Amino acid sequence: MPKGENTRKRIIAKSAELFNQRGYAGSSLSDITEATGIKKGGIYRYFASKDEIALEAYQYAGSVVGRKIEEALERETTAMGKLLVHLRVYENVVEAPPFVGGCPLLNLATESDDGHPVLRARARQGMDNTLEAMKRIIVEGVQTGEFREDLDIDALATFTFSVMEGGIMLSKLEGDNRHVRMNIESLSAYLTSMCLREKEQVNG
Repeated sequence: MPKGENTRKRIIAKSAELFNQRGYAGSSLSDITEATGIKKGGIYRYFASKDEIALEAYQYAGSVVGRKIEEALERETTAMGKLLVHLRVYENVVEAPPFVGGCPLLNLATESDDGHPVLRARARQGMDNTLEAMKRIIVEGVQTGEFREDLDIDALATFTFSVMEGGIMLSKLEGDNRHVRMNIESLSAYLTSMCLREKEQVNG
């Protein structure tokens, strides 16, 4: 890989960690130079603005989390298990999150809400992508006969996503993983009691 490309990737990766821990507003260009060891002139050689860095940084952080989710999904054989993966990757969010600082989407959405339209649009795209991924899992579960045919797919995806992000927020705020872990148990119980087909229906 060319040296210039390596430098660009380093700026993105280090900035992603910085933004995800301190926020966009709380991270100055000086902070970026300190984190990367690259002077301002070097930063501007690759990026026109802090906004451009932020968009690339979020994309990078999201891809890191996305790969970990995909790896975990490959180990699951049921739709229920696949839905719960989205929470389980954050089961130890306080000490060992899938990306330093917690959930990139949650952090970006919280900070950019109505205050930064470009970043807000990127957060909205991330939300839409996550919901669509969850909907595909639910549809798969319905088609294989694991989930009830009359499920409201859109509502279940929204519920799962909300339980996930809410648990992450509470655990990060309190500094205790118990909220994510309780939500994993609660969502599992809900899916089992309200969404799975009854055994007699499955068995015919």
